[in-house]
Amino acid sequence: MKKTKTQIILLFLLLNLSHSLSISSHGSLSDNEVRHIQRRQLLEFAERGEKVTVDPSLSFENPRLRNAYIALQAWKQAILSDPFNFTANWIGSNVCNYTGVFCSPALDNRRIRTVAGIDLNHADIAGYLPEELGLLSDLALFHVNSNRFCGTVPHRFNRLKLLFELDLSNNRFAGKFPAVVLRLPSLKFLDLRFNEFEGTVPKELFSKDLDAIFINHNRFRFELPENFGDSPVSVIVLANNRFHGCIPSSMVEMKNLNEIIFMNNGLNSCLPADIGRLKNVTVFDVSFNELVGPLPESVGEMVSVEQLDVAHNKLSGKIPASICQLPKLENFTFSYNFFTGEAPVCLRLPEFDDRRNCLPGRPAQRSPGQCKAFLSQPPVNCGSFSCGRSVPSRPPVVTPSPPPPLHYNSPPPPQVYYNSPPPPPVHYSSLPPPPQVHYSSPPPPPQVHYSSPPPPPVHHSSPPPPAVIHHSPPPPSPEYEGPLPPVIGVSYASPPPPPFY
Repeated sequence: MKKTKTQIILLFLLLNLSHSLSISSHGSLSDNEVRHIQRRQLLEFAERGEKVTVDPSLSFENPRLRNAYIALQAWKQAILSDPFNFTANWIGSNVCNYTGVFCSPALDNRRIRTVAGIDLNHADIAGYLPEELGLLSDLALFHVNSNRFCGTVPHRFNRLKLLFELDLSNNRFAGKFPAVVLRLPSLKFLDLRFNEFEGTVPKELFSKDLDAIFINHNRFRFELPENFGDSPVSVIVLANNRFHGCIPSSMVEMKNLNEIIFMNNGLNSCLPADIGRLKNVTVFDVSFNELVGPLPESVGEMVSVEQLDVAHNKLSGKIPASICQLPKLENFTFSYNFFTGEAPVCLRLPEFDDRRNCLPGRPAQRSPGQCKAFLSQPPVNCGSFSCGRSVPSRPPVVTPSPPPPLHYNSPPPPQVYYNSPPPPPVHYSSLPPPPQVHYSSPPPPPQVHYSSPPPPPVHHSSPPPPAVIHHSPPPPSPEYEGPLPPVIGVSYASPPPPPFY
């Protein structure tokens, strides 16, 4: 529905009323400042006019760089605070010299230059993303990690057909899951963590050919869909949202999976009985959920696992000795459950935590009354959860009405942080070879070369992003040599963002 002239005038009045708000230079934005920025973006959508007039005296190497000039000038107008002056030199037609902007020969025409990457990580910029960014049709990398951007992800991002990495983490983006990312055919790395997205996550995300998905620390509330196991990712982090229901049995079909983090959600099923099919998983964390039933014997077949955390659930039974004999297991945390037995070999692990269970002879266990109250309930029938592909997604309740509330001495905290900082003593900073992929590497500086031939992809058949970057002056950040944009088998560029408290 088109906005009338009166509606636009009213929006201008709202803008003028809110313009008196001062945008703070550092730290988190106030809620009023966020609303102010969101209104600015909504006003732009209402106007739907050209924001940038190109000075006819400016000359450009080619039409793509002219479009880039329009996009970046529109973005500069959408920035309300830039305390470190990252965009101070965004002046004139030589956009390849703008700080944080990287140019490369175009994939379809090596004789012309085009904007291939944008990296404004850790710039503390406040503002929003304008629709004109869709003019950057050759963009392969877009990083705005750790800023103060608000509002929504522009719909015209669907024009970024070469976008390989999208990192919007540690900002204040809001609204529903940005479905535009599902229409990016080249996307391999998606990082939306530490924002304010909410609602459901479309099941199509798990059928998309991605290598890494980070959606932790948002407000997503949904049940994992039956096609969850179709995802080809090597790393997926879902921690600190509001999930519920099953861990789908299809998860065991994720052949490329190296790290999976379900921590601090509301998952309330059993673990899949054949979870041992995850032969390549090195980090498996389902802590701080409501999982029930035994720890499957097949966990002892997860031969690559290094970090295994099932703490703060309602698991019971005995710990299979085969788990504690896994060849690479370094840390096994199963505290705050109701286990009644553990093999002696578990006590010889480099790091383990068996507190607050019902283990005879072990220190710091639950009280006899707590153990008796829980263990007197009928055994859990894991089959009744119906977590497979051919059954309804919502599992039935399998336990009778609980006894009077049990006091577990140390209830799960309302917020558990992954990667910034990680919950000690477990560290999820890297993936083991092969492939050698690290998701906590330092931010990519402008001194980035990707002119040498990339190694053959490990998991994907899509072509590598553009080949040569011509550098703009470096922003004030630590220097680091790395690929831009990356290919599978080398480091991804963005570090994990610090959490908003």
